[in-house]
Amino acid sequence: MKIKIIALGKIKEKFLKEGINEFLKRLTPYASLEIVELNPIEIKDENLTQKALDEEGESILSHIKNNSFVISMEIQGKQLSSEEFASKINEVSMSGTSELVFVIGSSCGLSQSVSNRADFKMSMSKMTFLHQFARLILVEQIYRAFKILKGEKYHK
Repeated sequence: MKIKIIALGKIKEKFLKEGINEFLKRLTPYASLEIVELNPIEIKDENLTQKALDEEGESILSHIKNNSFVISMEIQGKQLSSEEFASKINEVSMSGTSELVFVIGSSCGLSQSVSNRADFKMSMSKMTFLHQFARLILVEQIYRAFKILKGEKYHK
C-alpha cells in the first residue's frame, strides 16, 4: 500500500529530520511512504485566516486522488490507541484502496473543504504538539502499526 503524508510547512530541525528519516527507512519493508511538504500561507491579518485556510485547502486537495482514503489530523477527530490505529490501516488496506493519505494542516488548522474530503478524522491527543513533532509522531505510529499488524515485537 502507498501512504502519503501531506503537511504544511517544512521540517527545519535536524533532529526531527533524522527521526523521520529513521522511521521512513524502517517502513520500507512494509509500505511506500511519501511526504509532500506544502508552503503554508503567511497570515499577516487575522481577518484573512479563512482565506488562507481556503487557499491551503485547494493546494492540499490538488495532491489527493479521487480514490484515495484520506485521514485528516484534526483537534476534534477521533483518538485511537496504537492497536486501533493499526486496525484502521489494515481496514483501509483490505478495502482495496491503493493510497492512504494523511493530512496535517497549518497552525491555523484545516480548511472545511479538506475536512469534508476526509474519510476519517483523527486526533493524536488532547495535547497540542508542534506540527513538526506531529509529523514525527505520525510516521512512528505508522511504523508501529505495521509492526503490530505483522505480530512483531516493537510495539510492546
